[in-house]
Amino acid sequence: MAIAALILGILALLTGWLVVGSLFGLIAIVLGIVGLRRAKGGVGGKGMSIAGIVLGVLGILTTVLVIAAGVALFNSDEFQNLQDCLQSAGNDQAAVEDCQREFNSGVTNGQ
Repeated sequence: MAIAALILGILALLTGWLVVGSLFGLIAIVLGIVGLRRAKGGVGGKGMSIAGIVLGVLGILTTVLVIAAGVALFNSDEFQNLQDCLQSAGNDQAAVEDCQREFNSGVTNGQ
């Protein structure tokens, strides 16, 4: 159980930018807790269980932060302006590129 918790914790941390990262994290936490209980019986693996739990929690937190950042971006004024600009640009590629440049400059300059 401890090894599985550690592996899933590592996967949770590596895939934290995806929603599946939180699933790996949740399973890592559960397996880590089970591994800790077994380690109390003298089986061993306490350190790996704790590491799996910690990495699982970090994977879940990473997923939550990525989702929060995505929601903040899609609700921002810059993103709304980009959508309006792209709608008005239609199929004009030069206008679309102008919209993208304006969006990038607004995001990087913090406007």
